[in-house]
Amino acid sequence: MNVPATDDLAALRKERFIIIILAAIQVAHILDFVIMMPLGPQFMRVFNISPVEFSTLVSAYTFSAGIVGFFGALYADHFDRKKFLLFNFSGFIIGTFMCAISPNFGALLAARIIAGAFGGILNASVLSLVSDLIPYQRRGAAMGVVMSAFSISSILGVPTGLFIANAFDWHGAFYFICIIGLIFWIAAYFVLPSVKIKTEPRSFKSNLMNFKSILIQKDYIQAFTLTSTLGFGIFMIVPFISTYLVRNAGLPEDKLPLIYLVGGICTIITARTVGKLCDRIGSFAVFKVVALISIVPIFLLTNLPTSPLWIILIVSSLFTMMGSARFIPAMTLVSAVVKPEERGTFMSLENASRQLSSGLASQGAGLILGSTAAGALTHYNIVGVVGVVTSIIAIFIALRIKNKFNLR
Repeated sequence: MNVPATDDLAALRKERFIIIILAAIQVAHILDFVIMMPLGPQFMRVFNISPVEFSTLVSAYTFSAGIVGFFGALYADHFDRKKFLLFNFSGFIIGTFMCAISPNFGALLAARIIAGAFGGILNASVLSLVSDLIPYQRRGAAMGVVMSAFSISSILGVPTGLFIANAFDWHGAFYFICIIGLIFWIAAYFVLPSVKIKTEPRSFKSNLMNFKSILIQKDYIQAFTLTSTLGFGIFMIVPFISTYLVRNAGLPEDKLPLIYLVGGICTIITARTVGKLCDRIGSFAVFKVVALISIVPIFLLTNLPTSPLWIILIVSSLFTMMGSARFIPAMTLVSAVVKPEERGTFMSLENASRQLSSGLASQGAGLILGSTAAGALTHYNIVGVVGVVTSIIAIFIALRIKNKFNLR
């Protein structure tokens, strides 16, 4: 009678190790992306670039991730998941190293494109492994842990990266990411199990036909639209948070690490709680509440006047908490839509569509925003309106997915 309980305990322990490693990989590649935002004021000063040019630097990563992820989906289900992940993790580390040694704006832009090409598929590989290895009844909590990587990056990575960048220069922040990336690569090699997908070898033509059949499935398109809508709304705002807080809200530049530290601590607690609630009361119910609540900090942040530090910390932390919390129930809902044998292709396409929408949002925000003679950003409230509208649209899309698949 005790054997099943012992086996279950061993299986749960193994799941925890897997989730920790996958979360660590997420920390590395998310840190590589989010470190760009707090370094925004420094990049704009060092390279003497405008908000539009900085948004190009940010969106280059997401556009590259989206385009390469789209084509990478052709073969995502034809390789051992672990080997596919390690290959893309290696390319990501190389791309980040190229960022570290970039001598100028043009070289950094090219390096961001390379890092994004591998980073996007890496993200899809991580989410595929979560769905492959964790049963649906525990998947919400697992997604909460893996997606709390953003919080961990904010708590530990961004302040450390900024400290290194301030002590030396921005190159040092990317060297730091390369080092932790190598450590996590070694851990993944020894801890993650192989996940071989049982698919018949196909010619390029038949592969293309299978890809097309997945791409045009109505249910899949609806799932892609949900996460893309969320990505678009949030990335109209995120790339310029640091610049807006420094130039408009009066935050001293040396206090930027506090924004990520406090926001990250709050978010890591929220992410775990939201993940468990998804398993307990249903992903849609949680998503609807969190998406509606997120409207408040979106409005407050994008209309924030010159304020004391404590108000800036509260508003920015609420925005980070609610913005990231929405993706946990959303990804749990989305993971229930796909067939297991199509999961790699599906996740690659989902990631590609989300990255492309995020890139378009960042670029679009750069075109909307302007600056005064004193350097303050203008029209930030307009991108906030977009964030509010997309939150409401996403709720209706999630409702349709919930009803179609009889999910909670």
